[in-house]
Amino acid sequence: MKKILLSLIALIGLSLSLQSQITAPKFGKGIQILGKDSSYYSKIGYRFQNLYIGEWTSKDGSLTDYDASFFVRRQRLKFNGWAHSPKIQYKLELAFSNRDNSGGTGPEFRRAANIVLDASVSYNFYKNWTIQFGQRKLPGNVERVISSGNLQFVDRSRLNSRYNIDRDVGLQLKHHHKIGETFLMREIVAFSQGEGRNVTEGYFGGFNLTYRVEFLPFGAFQSKGDYIGSAIKYEEKPKLSVCFTYDNNNNSVRERGQLGSFITDGDGNYVGKTLSTFFADMMFKHKNLSIMAEYAHKQTDDDDPFVLDADGNEIGTFFTGTGLNVQGGYMTGKGWEVAYRYTNIQPDEGVSRDETQHTFGINKFIVGHKLKIQTDFTLINRDGSDDIFVWRTQVD
Repeated sequence: MKKILLSLIALIGLSLSLQSQITAPKFGKGIQILGKDSSYYSKIGYRFQNLYIGEWTSKDGSLTDYDASFFVRRQRLKFNGWAHSPKIQYKLELAFSNRDNSGGTGPEFRRAANIVLDASVSYNFYKNWTIQFGQRKLPGNVERVISSGNLQFVDRSRLNSRYNIDRDVGLQLKHHHKIGETFLMREIVAFSQGEGRNVTEGYFGGFNLTYRVEFLPFGAFQSKGDYIGSAIKYEEKPKLSVCFTYDNNNNSVRERGQLGSFITDGDGNYVGKTLSTFFADMMFKHKNLSIMAEYAHKQTDDDDPFVLDADGNEIGTFFTGTGLNVQGGYMTGKGWEVAYRYTNIQPDEGVSRDETQHTFGINKFIVGHKLKIQTDFTLINRDGSDDIFVWRTQVD
């Protein structure tokens, strides 16, 4: 895989160098290519994350049952830029680590690796209006839309892994405008297939609609900082983003909407319910301080997460319920940050157990999020079981 990846980069670079200007301004900015006639622009980036996880069971005040794992957590190759005009932009992102592209073994994916993350083109067709077509992250909770390379902690919270709406294929219409001199408002509407990324078998009986509105009363953050974890950019004045999302997945046939197992009966027929998800989230930054909070609520249209076949046998369970995640960090100077996260998950009865997590993190940013070392310590409490203590360290 690595040889194929390097060969691909070399081939692209060789073919484009004959008719383009190639620059690499500095570490973290990628390889940038501009056509000699200025008819296109492309940026190529590559990143990976090496991760260690140590896990213990907490019993009677002592830690037992140690388990350790080492992973290449993510390995990504990304292309983005514009073609013909800066109004026509594209993004392609591929995943190459085993943990990154797994999950495509079922017939819905033609038993192929789940490599393609993003593949989309957008057109700024009129003033502040942009339409986007292809496969991208849906405009869901802010933590999910933040790139995995820009996270405040080693990985996203339990709220995100249980309730997020992830990626999908379809159309997104985006608009933004100002109210007065500083108040910024953004609106996004998405119409998508509803089964998530890289599904090859087409329509399963219902489409997905997503609506998101964002309020930034003090104006835009520096460098899109409302979608970047930690106070990487020093905001001289307070910046705040308050956002609301509603997602309706009609006749969803996967247990977590765009993610999870497909639900089928004994004859192989797909069986689903309409799944609704509501998110409220905020991001606040001022000087060295950053705070992010999220609330999620997911439910089926009949308030029953269990799916039964014609004979009354349970064949699937939607992961429904509520979740709260609050986290904050403080940059102490010279690229060091201390951070804390509280997460509480309350699934519907019978779906799973209530869970609370406390996470304390220490980060060293060498070149912002482009080169960093992160470590965090999490205490996990699940109803009816022993506490779990997890230590993670990651180089990105």
